[in-house]
Amino acid sequence: MLDMMKKLQEAKKQMDEIKARLETIEVEGKSPQNKVLVTANGNRKIKGIRIDNPAVMNDQDDLEKMLVIAINDAISKADQINESEMKGAAGSMMPGLGGLFK
Repeated sequence: MLDMMKKLQEAKKQMDEIKARLETIEVEGKSPQNKVLVTANGNRKIKGIRIDNPAVMNDQDDLEKMLVIAINDAISKADQINESEMKGAAGSMMPGLGGLFK
């Protein structure tokens, strides 16, 4: 029982380290023609939005569509990085079960 508690504490420590590392990783989501760029970190938090084409600001519907596309792109990329990090952690914490997360 004590061994299991120690393993759980080690797993929590490793997960905390992964979350901290993901906080430092940034990805960029883009809309068509790169009119809107969204930056997110590996924990799927939006860090910034940049509108590179001022003409988009004049059309609210177009701007909203571009924002949705760019945000979804950034979150998708962050998801991929997050999933990769978590798979690596799961494989090292439970070597025999690593194949379950592929």
